[in-house]
Amino acid sequence: MMGLANIATGLIYRLPMPIEPMKVIAVVAIAQSWSPSMVYACGFAMGVIWFIFGLTGVMSWVAKVTPNSVIRGIQVALGVLLAIQAFKMISTWWVLGLISIVIVIILRQNRYAPAAIVLVLLGGAIVLLKGQFQEEVVFTFSLPTLTSFRFEQVWQTLLLAGFAQIPLTASNAVIATSSLIKSYWPERQVSEKQLSLNMGIMNLILPFFRGMPLCHGAGGLAGQYYFGARTGGTNVIEGLLEICLGLFLATSIAGLLAAFPISILGAMMFLVGIELVKFAKDVRLDWDLIPAGVTVIISLVGNMAYGFLAGLVVHYLIRFTFGGNGSTRYSD
Repeated sequence: MMGLANIATGLIYRLPMPIEPMKVIAVVAIAQSWSPSMVYACGFAMGVIWFIFGLTGVMSWVAKVTPNSVIRGIQVALGVLLAIQAFKMISTWWVLGLISIVIVIILRQNRYAPAAIVLVLLGGAIVLLKGQFQEEVVFTFSLPTLTSFRFEQVWQTLLLAGFAQIPLTASNAVIATSSLIKSYWPERQVSEKQLSLNMGIMNLILPFFRGMPLCHGAGGLAGQYYFGARTGGTNVIEGLLEICLGLFLATSIAGLLAAFPISILGAMMFLVGIELVKFAKDVRLDWDLIPAGVTVIISLVGNMAYGFLAGLVVHYLIRFTFGGNGSTRYSD
């Protein structure tokens, strides 16, 4: 289902639009051992909410009242979080992680040996040499089947994780992603309304075919762009790979991913984190530094949803306090 969503998004927008799991829901579902039907129910609930948000223009309004300082704060916080997690992953095999970073730096702009492909092949070779490939791979053809859930599970999962997911999705998957698209492709903007409708439609349909709750994400977009993605062909290629994995290696995916050297992924993630932190340069050296800093700090200490809300509150407190004081005037 993720593969189909990637292909559809790539063909419609002709941009490398990331398709990702909704992380708050994923964490809670794993921690609380949700049944599969609860995951599908929560995905459907997210579909209803984001489709309504898109139709009514709620996210367009939220984006309008969100200052650039808070948006950049979210992106910087995401970059720092990625870098911290990446550092932990690299530490599992320092030598391979450092070699991977060097490979990315040397081959990032190489059209004939793209860094990401070279690193995936390197990781695959290590898995093969360790003999783990033969242990994990089992080719079995399987089609996704129709699924169902009880509608009382929709409300239950909303209370458990769905409502907590909304502000994170609003800040990272909608506002930050739309802003990043404007930065990378100024001539081909995708609005917050479009992103909301995308997530609404995806999650209204896919849960009935064993699809997990899906969203977009600024981190995924930055990663794809950093490693050379410029068109929707990226999504189409990724989608085809995911469909093949789902159809032929459904019972092997978890083992293959677990066997892949995590330090290589950490190296890639670390450089993407740095890419996101670079957006701090867009924050003006005036009052905007305060809401941006609050957004980053609260996001790191708590989560990005709290950081987003805290940054908004601080921005408007400063605006209403200093908005009309001559030389200290505070503007958006």
